[in-house]
Amino acid sequence: MSIRTWAAIAVIGGLAGGGAAIGLQHLAAPQGPSGDAVRAYLLDHPEVIPEAMQRLQDREQGKAVAAIGGDLTKPYGSAFSGNPQGDVTLVEFYDYNCGYCRASLPLLKQLTQADPKLRIVYRELPILAPSSKAAARASLLAAAQGRFQAFHDALYAGGPVSDATITAAAATAGVDMSGMAAFQPQADTEIARNMEAAGRLGLTGTPSWIVGRRILSGALPLEQLQKAIADARNG
Repeated sequence: MSIRTWAAIAVIGGLAGGGAAIGLQHLAAPQGPSGDAVRAYLLDHPEVIPEAMQRLQDREQGKAVAAIGGDLTKPYGSAFSGNPQGDVTLVEFYDYNCGYCRASLPLLKQLTQADPKLRIVYRELPILAPSSKAAARASLLAAAQGRFQAFHDALYAGGPVSDATITAAAATAGVDMSGMAAFQPQADTEIARNMEAAGRLGLTGTPSWIVGRRILSGALPLEQLQKAIADARNG
């Protein structure tokens, strides 16, 4: 086993045992001459430490994603785009009051146009304003009626979220809002499920992305999402 491999094991072992804020002297390196060699390597090559921390983070995130299982990638109604039978699913947790989510719309269309095997699943995470929850309920009603994408695009195009823009987006998308009162408990159950999943995954804002067993956050460039998708596809 190479010194570099020992070093990565030492860093990951130390981080897992004592958290990220530790000194090199506390790393779980082997004792004796080989341990001294590992410590010397780490001092000469500190770039190993962030690499090992990233591996640890990816491993822990993978466990959290796996614990939720297939519910995460199962869309609510028609709340998906791309290939329904795609071999990789990109999950977006979003809020209609999130400007970064709105800015990501063209990027998501680029992804599905360029990758015919990709499926994108949209999960409501209404955390930014009281109007976010009303928008999420309407979006879920649209998804239940098979009109999610049209509503989704229309509401983001309609400017700041309000009762008026929600009503206008529903009309544009052909969503029948007359059953909202009866549908609301079902919508709230789905929103609560998404909130619980977000908590278990450690999501702190929108947009947040799940692809394979990786968790990504924020407005990301096309190339970064494409790389994550390729990594998930390659196992």
